[in-house]
Amino acid sequence: MARTMAVVGGGVIGLSVARRAALDGWTVRLHAATERGASWVAGGMLAPHSEGWPGEEHLLQIGLESLRLWHSGFLEGLPPDVVTARESLVVAVDRADVADLRTVAEWLAGQGHPVELTTAARDVEPLLAQGIRHGFRATTELAVDNRRVVDALAEHCRRLGVCWAPAVSELAEVDDADTVVIANGIDAPKLVPGLPVRPVKGEVLRLRWRKGCMPVPQRVIRARVHGRPVYLVPRADGVVVGATQYEHGRDTAPVVTGVRDLLDDACTIMPALGEYELAETAAGLRPMSPDGVPIVERVDARTLVAAGHGRNGFLLAPWTAERIAAELEVSVGAK
Repeated sequence: MARTMAVVGGGVIGLSVARRAALDGWTVRLHAATERGASWVAGGMLAPHSEGWPGEEHLLQIGLESLRLWHSGFLEGLPPDVVTARESLVVAVDRADVADLRTVAEWLAGQGHPVELTTAARDVEPLLAQGIRHGFRATTELAVDNRRVVDALAEHCRRLGVCWAPAVSELAEVDDADTVVIANGIDAPKLVPGLPVRPVKGEVLRLRWRKGCMPVPQRVIRARVHGRPVYLVPRADGVVVGATQYEHGRDTAPVVTGVRDLLDDACTIMPALGEYELAETAAGLRPMSPDGVPIVERVDARTLVAAGHGRNGFLLAPWTAERIAAELEVSVGAK
């Protein structure tokens, strides 16, 4: 008899877990909310090097492992054009930003990771503002169109026989499944009381290219502008700009200050963006764990949790799916 699984959560983590389980022969039911969550607002960067910071060595390692999975098979079954960039360029604006950039580059180089430093960043990306010289390249990093990935994963799941069901508010609603995987982001603590996952707000802008404007950049551009992090992520029709980060409960309304800072910082890095259309402002709630490392573990004999991915949900989706699959394999083998 086929093993049955209920996956609670229809974002990139839940879909990735459901797809892997279906490929492994499970009969899978996905419980998804009707409203869009954090996965719909994300930038879609797969960037363990350029996201890294000293003291976050464990997160760097699992990020690199997951990036290898993106390169080695996770994209199978998805349209090839979900990938929108194949390199990241990290740049600095002022002296303090240059110091931060060097801190990260030296930390990465000290662990043996290839870091290509440059003092001619505009030779790499000519659309950068004059005066921006210092940077480093992360040539193995990717960016994906987050919305296309979510839709493509859902379609692949359907082709594999995964069925959809409404969201659940308590575990008793899925007591007919052999295994339950809780992957519903900031709502996971409702099903696992005491789970240390909290919402962290992040605003993201979408700028649309217009006829006569300078072209969309070919790589992800990341920077600190007077200490504020900002990223520019290419899309087929423009650029995603993000992201603010602060704790404000479950408020998802974009605010003027956050939008203004993102626009100012984006145009400081790439002035040509000032001619693009401001197509969308949005805010999502990242599910953060206390140390930034996702919580992917067994809760009891029947229940597993995959939550707390913070700003790295897309990057760590393959790693999470593999981690859940490995745990289920161990438990089946032990029976």
